[in-house]
Parts: sequence; structure tokens; C-alpha cells
Amino acid sequence: MARIAPSILSADFAALAEAVDLVTPETDMLHVDVMDGHFVPNLTIGPPVVASLRKHTDLYLDCHLMITNPEKYLEPFRKAGADGCSVHVEIGGTDELIEQMRSLGLDVGLAVNPDTPYEAFEPYFDRIDLLLLMTVFPGFGGQSFIADVMPKVRRTRDELDRRGLSVAIQVDGGINEETARIAAVAGADVFVAGNAIFRADDPRAAARRIRQAAAVAA
Repeated sequence: MARIAPSILSADFAALAEAVDLVTPETDMLHVDVMDGHFVPNLTIGPPVVASLRKHTDLYLDCHLMITNPEKYLEPFRKAGADGCSVHVEIGGTDELIEQMRSLGLDVGLAVNPDTPYEAFEPYFDRIDLLLLMTVFPGFGGQSFIADVMPKVRRTRDELDRRGLSVAIQVDGGINEETARIAAVAGADVFVAGNAIFRADDPRAAARRIRQAAAVAA
């Protein structure tokens, strides 16, 4: 089943609670983009915003940690109310980070840049809950979808199904009705959308349309 994860990076932070309330009926999880200005060339938010969201919503809080040293922040994010965190395979230390997330009671996500080869993340399939295959290079919202990632999505889906593993495949970057359909055909089942939802005239309806497009294509 297609799951929708609006990215709050594209929401109006001065009215974040209202923005979340508006999309909640069509939302399965909230995607929280955490950037440190080092691993990626942008700086966003940290545990205090997650704590504020946790007080306001019961939605699953899905934190994408685009940071160089996630081991220092996994526990603060958990204490703030994060349900799951995704760390980048490119930073290394993946085995230790997975163990740390498990020990904290976090769902384990592994994020992968568009140019990172399949062989770099395939060894972790049986130890994670979610694989985030980036469809843009991380750092800024509003980028164009990179269709060249789709063969990697399909290869991942085929291998997960072959092994009977219930790992969610999440795509993030340039996701809208059209690209969600493309990604769903390739095997993705969780769709992160920022501008396509929060910058739409009717964000709730936009989220519904993305879900419907992905569901039809799956």
C-alpha cells in the first residue's frame, strides 16, 4: 500500500502545527529533514522541533538525518519523540549506527544518495526497516526527480521480495503525482513529497492525489 510522508521542510514553519493538521487525514508519516550544513550544504532543524511536533501530533515521525555524526544525535531525537531515523550509508559506521538505533528503540532507516551503488547498501537489507533511496542529491527541496535511480529501486524491490523481507522502500526528491507513479512501478511504497504537497493550493488534496497515483501504479 502506498504511504505518504509529507516533508515539513516545505511547510511554513511559522504555522507548522496548522500545516500538519491540514495534511494529517492523508498522511501516514511526517518526514523531518535534518541537515547539518556539513554532510549537506544546508542547515535545518533539530530535536527541539521534533519535540514540538510530538506534543502536537500522533503521526509517525520519520527523521532523515543528513548529518556527519548521527551517533551523537540519535538519542536526543529518540527522546524528542522520533519514531524512526534514517542515517546515510555514505558516512560509514553503518553496523554500529544500526545497533545504536535498535538499542534506543528506533525503527532503523538507511538512506542512500543517487550515485551510491547497490552493493554499498544491499548487505544491510535484513537489518533495517526502511531504505530511503534518494531521487535527488540531498540538501535542498524543490529539485528535479532523477529517473536514473529507478533501476536501483527495481533491483532492491526484486531482492527484498526474493528474500521475503518486509523493508519499506522510500523515495524522496521531486516526488509528485507523475514521479510517484514512476517510482511505484519500480517498487517504491513510501513517498516523501514536500513542495508538491505544502506548496499546493490544497495540500490535503495534493497528498491524496499522490497516494492515488502511486496506488494505481503499484
